[in-house]
Amino acid sequence: MKLKTTLATLATTLLALPAAQAQAALEEIKVSYQPALYWALPFFVATEKNWWAEVGLKPVFSTFPAGVPQIAAVASKSWDVGGTGSVPAVLGHVRFGIKTIGLTNDESAGNALLVRKDVADKITKDPKSMKGQTILLTANSTGDYAVQSCLKRYGLAKADVTIKNMGQAEIISAVSSNNADLAGLWAPNIYTLEEKAGAKVLCSGKEGGVVVPGALIARGEYAEQNPQNVAKFLAVYLRAWSWMNANKPAAIEMMKKFYAQGGVSISEASMKKEFDTRPTFNLAQQLARMDRTRGNSDMDTWFGQIAIFMRGTGAIQGVPQSSDFISDGFMKRVQADAKLRDFANNSK
Repeated sequence: MKLKTTLATLATTLLALPAAQAQAALEEIKVSYQPALYWALPFFVATEKNWWAEVGLKPVFSTFPAGVPQIAAVASKSWDVGGTGSVPAVLGHVRFGIKTIGLTNDESAGNALLVRKDVADKITKDPKSMKGQTILLTANSTGDYAVQSCLKRYGLAKADVTIKNMGQAEIISAVSSNNADLAGLWAPNIYTLEEKAGAKVLCSGKEGGVVVPGALIARGEYAEQNPQNVAKFLAVYLRAWSWMNANKPAAIEMMKKFYAQGGVSISEASMKKEFDTRPTFNLAQQLARMDRTRGNSDMDTWFGQIAIFMRGTGAIQGVPQSSDFISDGFMKRVQADAKLRDFANNSK
């Protein structure tokens, strides 16, 4: 009887070994992002689909309300890779040596200057009437960049208005309670203010004539020491977009769960607008946007313009060379590795 029990126990242990060994083989990677944002949805989808484990990674997530605190957290090595806005990505390079390793999406239409509904007609008819008024926005953000591009469109300078720095949730509350008329927001906060308070988009970054890219980033030291893990991270992110773009109804359902977790409630129509107005990039398109064979790449140009804007705000003292912080080497690793390449392009 004892022999049978011992053999049964041994058999159970042996059967459990492969799963335990597989779990032990997963390498931890610390991923940072901002919750309930369109470009962060791939992290949720990949987790739900268990795609991290398929490339040997075990993600540990940390979230931040905006880019500036997210970038500051890298000083304590609290994250290895992640996604953020292009403005904090540049700031992160200047202050902490953060590398930009890819694009999350083109969010030019997803950063905008909004006006409270009661004064929307007046300001829409005469945008220069904004002169002397206060605009609430989150400083050193893509929303800030979009607002200032819109001011230029209307022949106004930053000095013509009063800028008040506030968090996105505070801005929504202020406009909703009629304590502010003008606000700089990014999606899905734009849709929240439209749906809950009837606010109107006066001008987006796209209408202001700028490209607002979202950035995939990596802590410099981590990327140097773990280049293959960074490539795997990129492959997982791209796989999620490949699947979402091929399965939009299912992706919308996942978006509902993801946004709800972050305390965001918007209509399905607004969720569809996210997909319709914010282009994403597959592996080939990522590499094309990083291509420097004929001079500066598209990304060099976009981030270079953002760096000039940041110097103008005083956030940075000089304009860094984009080649110093935009690295195509990790995306090229994905392309060169047949398994990672096929994984990244898999839409199933």
